[in-house]
Amino acid sequence: MARIAVILLLAWALQALATRIIRAFRDRMARRTSSPDELRRIDTARTAFSRFAVVVVTLIAGTAVLGELGISVAPILATAGVAGIAIGFGAQSLIKDYFNGFFILVEDQIREGDVVEIVGKSGLVEEVTLRFVRLRDAEGHVHIIPNGEIKVVSNLTRGWSRAVVDVGVGYEEDVDRALSVVRDEAARFSKDPDWTPQLDGAVEVPGIESLSDSAVVIRSLIRTQPGSQWNAAREYRRRLKLRFDRENIEIPFPQRRVHVHVDESAGDSRLKAAGAAGG
Repeated sequence: MARIAVILLLAWALQALATRIIRAFRDRMARRTSSPDELRRIDTARTAFSRFAVVVVTLIAGTAVLGELGISVAPILATAGVAGIAIGFGAQSLIKDYFNGFFILVEDQIREGDVVEIVGKSGLVEEVTLRFVRLRDAEGHVHIIPNGEIKVVSNLTRGWSRAVVDVGVGYEEDVDRALSVVRDEAARFSKDPDWTPQLDGAVEVPGIESLSDSAVVIRSLIRTQPGSQWNAAREYRRRLKLRFDRENIEIPFPQRRVHVHVDESAGDSRLKAAGAAGG
């Protein structure tokens, strides 16, 4: 029992040492940069390697404790038979997860705090480890995605972001006037001191994007700081709606024009027939 206590004490000491080394490395790297993106990258790597250190120390200590208890791990694995094959396949998948997770961290594909889309799931990255990525979507649902399943990562908040805002005006409206109003409101929004910190340049209005069934669609492009595209788009739409109301520019609702053809000769014959029957 004394040897087991020593093993557990050494495991605790190794884990504390690993945690201190990782924390010191994190603090040293953080002092070299003031970029929030780089700090998030450093924190992501610190969390992943801290968890990895826990797994390694736990496995080593557990094997040593089993040896002290007279339980050899090798014979158990050697005599596992079919179960050993299943464990081998499981280990293969696990190795794939850790292998992909290592390159995800090294290549800085995902950081904690990013908004990403992975294997059909999108949301805020709450945790990145060598084993999995944990996302929380807009409805509060948590998605745990093994790194081995990740083939393509769509990062919505890396470097800068963009919101695409389309607004439709009626076909009866003066298109040039509507474009002028949208561009004027875009310029006002771009210079608003409450919103310029969230923007990354002036709002662009390229022009008419499409001619839909019931509206002429005007497109605006809002380049923002990472993660600010959704709030900026909501505020910009609100301003356009209020401005269109002041300028009496119609934002049409979907509608369809129906043409009805009346056959007058057939109508007269039916009326005569109805009159004769009534008489």
